Order: sequence, then C-alpha cells, then structure tokens
Amino acid sequence: MSGMGYRAGFVGVLGRPNAGKSTLVNALVGQKVAIVSEKPQTTRNRIMGIVQRPQAQVVLMDTPGLHRPHSALGRQMLGEIEQALGGVDALAVMVDAAEPFGPGDRHVLERARRFRGARLLLLNKIDRVAKAALLPMMERYGRGGDFGEIIPISALTGAGLPLALEKMIAALPESAALFPDDQFTDQPERFLAAEFLREKALAATREEVPHGLAVLVDRFAEGARVVRIQATIFVEREGHKGIVIGARGARLKKIGTAARLELEELLGVKVFLELFVKVQPGWRDKPGMVRQLDWRAWQGSGE
Repeated sequence: MSGMGYRAGFVGVLGRPNAGKSTLVNALVGQKVAIVSEKPQTTRNRIMGIVQRPQAQVVLMDTPGLHRPHSALGRQMLGEIEQALGGVDALAVMVDAAEPFGPGDRHVLERARRFRGARLLLLNKIDRVAKAALLPMMERYGRGGDFGEIIPISALTGAGLPLALEKMIAALPESAALFPDDQFTDQPERFLAAEFLREKALAATREEVPHGLAVLVDRFAEGARVVRIQATIFVEREGHKGIVIGARGARLKKIGTAARLELEELLGVKVFLELFVKVQPGWRDKPGMVRQLDWRAWQGSGE
C-alpha cells in the first residue's frame, strides 16, 4: 500500500561466493526466492526478492558471488552482477565475518567503492563469531569510511535483520510501490522449478558432482489441479550421470521427491515431475547452453 512517507526502491546485494546473500534475501522476503547451497557460486542469475512492508517496498537484487570468471558461465554471472547494480538505489555489501579477510573481500570492496549511492556493510554469520572479535572487525571496516552503516547480522538466525532492513528502507526514495503488494519475485514459476531441482541435486550429490550441473525445464504444463513438469539435469561427465541417478535410480528419485514437495507448497497444486539426466561435456563454456539457463533470454524467445 502506497501513501504519505512511503518508500520504494532497489537494493543490490553484493558479496563474494558463500557470503550468505541468498539466505539474507529469503529471510527478508519471508519466502524462498533464491536457492541456497554450501557450494560457492550457486546463484547464477540476478534474483529479485520483493520485501513488502506497510510503509515500504524493498526490491532486493541478489547477485552471483563476485569472482574472476574463467568460463562463459562465469562471464554471464559477472554480467548479471553489473546489470543488477546498474539501476539500484542502495547497495548492501555482505561479508562473511566467520572467514578471514582475503583477496575475495578486497575485490568486493573495490567494486563497492564504484557505487555512487548509499552503501551498507552487513557483517554476516555473527552466530559463528566471538563477540570480542566483532568490535575490532567493525572498527577495521569503519576506518575506510566507505559505508554509511556497518551492521552485524546473521541471515540464518535473523539477528540484526530488522535493523538492516530499517537502514535499507531509509536509503530508498519516497515513491509509490513498484510492484503489486502480493508479489515476492519476478521469476517465472518454470525458472523456480529448475532452480529448486538444481538445489536438491546439489544437496544430494554434495562433493561428488561439482559445479558442472545444470537443470533445464523442457515442459511446464499448468492444469487446474496438477502441474506437469519434465526437466533434464545436465552434467559434464559420464561418471557424474551415474552419481546423480544413484543405485537403481534411488538418488534421482530422492532429488525429484524433495523438489516436488517444495514446488507443491509454492504452487498450491499437485506436481507431476519427470526427470532425465544427460551428459553435456563442457557446457559451461558453450554460450548457447549458458543462455538457456537465463529465464530472461528464453522468455523473450516465446517459450
């Protein structure tokens, strides 16, 4: 609902891989819009999460972890970051406070300095940091003078999130709402289905299958009482295919069941899910394949 004193705008969320950006976005939105994994560089596209409050609408732009790209996929992810940060009103920079400061953090701070709007620094994972270590850390980051606010948070437990959201809102312009008050993301359900499947596949294979795993939804047919989904999990090596499928198909069934239950909760109807696994060597270096993973690209193609 818009009105006097109502604020609305975009906040970019920037950080190195595994800083906890997606966990933060999901926690503030109150709905799962970005998949989460212990594996770095899980987020491949810019993800929009819309936080609805009585006097504000905060549109969070979750970005892939900032890293130096080594493939077509990596270059696309870097492009997603630049596009996301191009039109935001404020920037929330996330740092993993439980990890030693390193070159990755320095790279993030250098990118943040080029942003001309309001900048907040969120020291995440304070649930894993001794309180005595936190104050010196805040002072060290504060000496640079690059941030209007430095806020310790835990995206996982929710500590510090109300204050972080309050400061984000304060950095936004007075404006009418930018999206309907019941919308929580701009991602189509078909893309969310692929992402939920990828999350479950990453969780089920853990360290056995690294990042050479992608999911494309081949068919998404919506009915009044059931949604029928056909999807393909792509891996880069023949050995990875066997790992994803598992003995007598047990692991693939586990992946499908976990994704189906989550999708049924999201869509509010029964889901019939059919999964395939295919080997596509070197897909991360094939721009055509990488483009298919970006829903903005295939939406424009009329699929």
